[in-house]
Amino acid sequence: MDIGLREVVAGDGEAIQRLMDDPDVRQWNPMRGATAREWLELRSQDDAASRTWAIADAGRFVGTISLTDIDLRHRTADVGYRVLATERGRGVGTAALGLVTAHAFDVLGLRRVQLYHALANPGSCRVAERSGFALEGTVRQAYVYGDGRPYDEHLHARLVTDR
Repeated sequence: MDIGLREVVAGDGEAIQRLMDDPDVRQWNPMRGATAREWLELRSQDDAASRTWAIADAGRFVGTISLTDIDLRHRTADVGYRVLATERGRGVGTAALGLVTAHAFDVLGLRRVQLYHALANPGSCRVAERSGFALEGTVRQAYVYGDGRPYDEHLHARLVTDR
């Protein structure tokens, strides 16, 4: 496995559409836009507060990872990730989360990166824990997911001093 991050490109469209069509992604981390083309257009509008990368295995698209709500004043950001169903369980999310967290600390100068996931999504909990993100607590009925229901979430975070 040779996991890296790169720009999302139009050639990723077919794989992005598979990601968008995945029932788990639609439930736990829906992608804005109805098609891969619309999603790519929205990504082109990312600004200083949001950045998305393709997760690549030897250059091949296997998912996406984003820093959002980047706050340079308070030096914090949120992170979210999606991995193709065929690539799950291989450590792809864990590797990508480590790379993005290092970028957040070393390049952006952030001090805290946090992530939320539904308690009903234990795979994301494992990725967070394996990436050194401490569980800080449970936020009750914090977010309405793809099925339109509010879910309790875990809040995990990593500080630059946790290294």
